Amino acid sequence: MPSLAIENSDGLGHRPLRGTTYTSSMSGRDGSRTIAHISDIHCGGPDFVPSLMERAVAEINELEPDLIICSGDLTTFGFKQEFLMAREYLDSFHCERIVVIPGNHDSRNVGYLHFEEFFGDRHSVLRLDEITVVAVDSSEPDLDHGQIGRGRYAWIEEQFAHPAEFRIFVMHHHLLPVPGTGRERNIVYDAGDVIECLQGAQVDLVLSGHKHVPYAWRLEDMFVVNTGTVSSIRLRGNTRPCYNVVEVNGRHVDVWRKYPFHGSERIIQFSLETRAFEKYTARIEGEVTTR
Repeated sequence: MPSLAIENSDGLGHRPLRGTTYTSSMSGRDGSRTIAHISDIHCGGPDFVPSLMERAVAEINELEPDLIICSGDLTTFGFKQEFLMAREYLDSFHCERIVVIPGNHDSRNVGYLHFEEFFGDRHSVLRLDEITVVAVDSSEPDLDHGQIGRGRYAWIEEQFAHPAEFRIFVMHHHLLPVPGTGRERNIVYDAGDVIECLQGAQVDLVLSGHKHVPYAWRLEDMFVVNTGTVSSIRLRGNTRPCYNVVEVNGRHVDVWRKYPFHGSERIIQFSLETRAFEKYTARIEGEVTTR
């Protein structure tokens, strides 16, 4: 997919934004991979904290990841000015390869039109040699819940049919209920069918955001990992703003929860070969649940 080059002004005196290639291919540099996973930026809302986003940008740029994944809710109300702000932040990443999908907030007020203007297709595929990333918009206009949709399953399976050693699926909404987040209304409506689709496609890792609570599971031979909100103080319980980093070394994968400028902790580690894993979610559970 070619680099986005927005030719026209937004009518508010802003210059067109140029730079980052959203959802493109790349060639590998060695056997290891680093993927930064951010979500729920919420530009434009009263709970958005610019300094948190600036810290995350600086920290991720220092990390020099091979790929950045943003799993939705770039905005709060889906307005054009919020998308402009989000685009400026994402353009400030030095990484040339960024996968972006919209979230439920981005689909408010016909915001998906602005998303397509500034970020391109709402469904995308990226291949990094041995890694395939398929990202799908799970949002519905002006609704908090979402779905993938039966018309998308065959396309997903087709994209994952290409040879790959590590298959990653990205969506905004949850595939599994998240502890400590109240009544569950935010898994995708067709979660059962999606799980069957992804398992049939031999997906290794599912990444999402939405509820602002990071967590991790193993579901048969597939791992499901959520991240929190990177730059909003719309926080549940005692969680803190954070993002995730996925480190791939050969057939071993580590996923870390990182707090901008305030350290990190591992959420889960697993083997792509044996599916053996250890997860470290007790602290998260303590932040959002009571005994």
